[in-house]
Amino acid sequence: MIYIFLYLGAIIAANMIITVYGPAATIITAFIFIGLDLTTRDHLHEAWHGKSLVLKMGLLIGAGSIISYVLNRDAAQIALGSFVAFAGAGTADTVAYHLLKDKSKFIKINGSNVVGSGFDSILFPTIAFGAFMPLIILGQFASKVFGGMLWFWIIEWFKKQFKPSEA
Repeated sequence: MIYIFLYLGAIIAANMIITVYGPAATIITAFIFIGLDLTTRDHLHEAWHGKSLVLKMGLLIGAGSIISYVLNRDAAQIALGSFVAFAGAGTADTVAYHLLKDKSKFIKINGSNVVGSGFDSILFPTIAFGAFMPLIILGQFASKVFGGMLWFWIIEWFKKQFKPSEA
């Protein structure tokens, strides 16, 4: 359940910040929030695999965009870009994650994040701002990949710290 809250909170926070500050804010929000979303998406993939994964992820992506719009109607174009980008990135990430299923958790999550980051980095700014922005795309891509890796290590550290004792 914590991954659902992290995922939604990160999408909504990123959308609200970008609505206020515009394209320049996308690189920092990509590092902080979208790297987190891509990483938590993979944890949800593990938890929901075979349990209506596509439906649940679709609802989660839609909920993030709808909540963003409800909180700030000026976020409509950002929310639409977010929805399309996350749907595309989520699909690509899922395929990559599945292809990497026999690899270590680090490779599965971060490898699929690279693929998802590519899709998201192209789709989001192009739709949200109505223009192809190569420098924003490259900055977002790098931020998402490295942010996702950082979040992977943070989540794994927390899981080890709060793992129930086996005594």
